[in-house]
Amino acid sequence: MGLLQELQTQMKEALKAKDTERLSVIRMLISEIKKAQIDAKKELSDSEIIQVIQRYAKQRKESIKQYREAGREDLAQKEERELEIVSQFLPEPLSEEELEKIIDETIKELNASSMKDMGRVMKAVLSKVEGRADGSTVSKIVKSKLS
Repeated sequence: MGLLQELQTQMKEALKAKDTERLSVIRMLISEIKKAQIDAKKELSDSEIIQVIQRYAKQRKESIKQYREAGREDLAQKEERELEIVSQFLPEPLSEEELEKIIDETIKELNASSMKDMGRVMKAVLSKVEGRADGSTVSKIVKSKLS
């Protein structure tokens, strides 16, 4: 079953269970995916759908940070609950050790030795981890390995 079908099934279950918060978040995710499909003028693959969900999760994280800075703990907690629901539809993130191992292997494969090779390494690593690691984390580790 594809990710979009899984979301639709979860939406129906949330509707039956009268779980309004979960229902609202899943509807928003489906809406974001449909919007991305319209923009792309094609059906999205599961990996493309994961990218849409990751973008939505990143927005929630930024909102949490901004609400906390503004002293709005009530809104920050609401965003955290939404983020928990969204995270259920994302692949299991890689541990830092697993990520470092993938980066080390990629650096060896590409014979990368300096910061000049960072773009090539980043591209290769991000294609391997496909949604299971944050780009900024990957970038930080690659920089430390190549410098």
